[in-house]
Amino acid sequence: MLTKDLLRVSRAGGGFHPQFATREHRPLAARVIGTYQGHVGERRATLESALTDLERDADDFKLVRGLSALVERESTFETDAAIDPERARKAAFEAAESVDVVDRDERAMALIRAGESLSLSADELEHALYADLDDRQVLASVEPRWDPDGLLAQYNLSLAQTALFDATEVRVRSNDPKALVSAIKRLRLMYEIHNPDAAVGTTGDIASNRKIVVTGPTHLFRATRRYGTRFARLLRTIAKADEWHLEATIDDRGTERTLSLSHEDPVGVPDAEPVADVTFDSSVEADFAARFSQVGLDWDLVREPEPLATGTRVMIPDFAFEYRPAGSTRGNSSDAGDGGRGDFRVYFEIMGFWTPEYVEKKLSQLETLEDVALLVAVDESLGVGEEIETRDHRAIPYSGTVRLKDIVDVLREYETDLVRESAADLPDEFTPDADVIELETLAARHGVSTDALADKRYPDHEFIGRTLVRPAVLDALRAELESGLAFEEAEAVFAEYDISDSSAALAELGYRVEWEGLSGGTVVER
Repeated sequence: MLTKDLLRVSRAGGGFHPQFATREHRPLAARVIGTYQGHVGERRATLESALTDLERDADDFKLVRGLSALVERESTFETDAAIDPERARKAAFEAAESVDVVDRDERAMALIRAGESLSLSADELEHALYADLDDRQVLASVEPRWDPDGLLAQYNLSLAQTALFDATEVRVRSNDPKALVSAIKRLRLMYEIHNPDAAVGTTGDIASNRKIVVTGPTHLFRATRRYGTRFARLLRTIAKADEWHLEATIDDRGTERTLSLSHEDPVGVPDAEPVADVTFDSSVEADFAARFSQVGLDWDLVREPEPLATGTRVMIPDFAFEYRPAGSTRGNSSDAGDGGRGDFRVYFEIMGFWTPEYVEKKLSQLETLEDVALLVAVDESLGVGEEIETRDHRAIPYSGTVRLKDIVDVLREYETDLVRESAADLPDEFTPDADVIELETLAARHGVSTDALADKRYPDHEFIGRTLVRPAVLDALRAELESGLAFEEAEAVFAEYDISDSSAALAELGYRVEWEGLSGGTVVER
């Protein structure tokens, strides 16, 4: 996608027609790629000057800028300095204060002093002072994924996507409707299928295919950029079909216009994958996901899980928390409510600042969900927490950001229940065949967490840390260990018996390690 200021469209006849690049623009695409490749090792300012010259020679400067924007995403710029510029500036400013810089000579003296403190010459320090400014950064490498023809194809796709930023409704017919609907659900767009009972004609007969209408935000509340971005992302799926036709209603600065595209336009999907894709719908979601990833819980955060059926509609929650207890096998997820033995899933929806109409639609969806563990973080300003809980779902109020502790506390409650349920289904006593077995391995065999095994009896084994060991193995270890043995040798002995917790094993056998600095340690009796 391109930025909106690079959009090239014609509004002739009241329409909204993207001005696609054609074969005749191939030399220009080659010059743009060559300009970047020819300026590797030079400052950004020098590169931009060359691109400006290219714009002057071209018929449309926006086309040059659009092609350049795509190539720049494949480029790497670096700061060329002998020292971090921030550190250089700090040293220079401190030296300037000490000599009370007024004129050029005093400035030179300050740079010399600062350079000496950093083991740099005054010239090296001066070069580093502002080397991190954009125009002074150096083009380190450029590795475009496209040849000139590929660049033009990527440009046309990006231009068409940009034209969809301000769409309020998109109407599509495709000879691959299954892939289209799947993408619509994945992107969490609202849609309707017209003429669902119409007979589907022969392959490639678009007119006989069902029309899918994807509605935008203005039908419910004010338009937001993220919906336009979703429409743009959807175009990648649409354009992959052999035959398709798209008609979109565009809000062109208050004027309603119609955009029409089809497989006959130069809009395709280049083989190369996009550099980046939009992951989150709001900063609240992105912020929560980033903070949750830093917490060491037995729950995996899944972005946009599988759709949930809500009557005749479909709802895709923002996230799902998948319970993966320590020691469990990370296989396929099971449905929520899985009795605690396998994976358990809690769905998580962040209900932001929405209009009453949209909130009502969301609440009606929640009402039809059955046998689903759903947690809803709801903006306090909406005041619908009680209504959510009357629909048997947990509501967590938030303002600005979702408090991580509130979510963790709820997950801990689920964890406690899951451990209790898992433990209730297990025997009171375990007699593993193995002489040595880690508790996590035993838990994985039974599809439970290690906590569920904590209060069980193990008559044939003793605990060494988190490992079950038969007494005969302990006797054999006692025979092999002796005071004065190097710690590394003791570890090798334990490894032969598949015991990884050497410290716990030594303690059980009545030894400790006497460390000798960084050179190692010696086993001695406690």
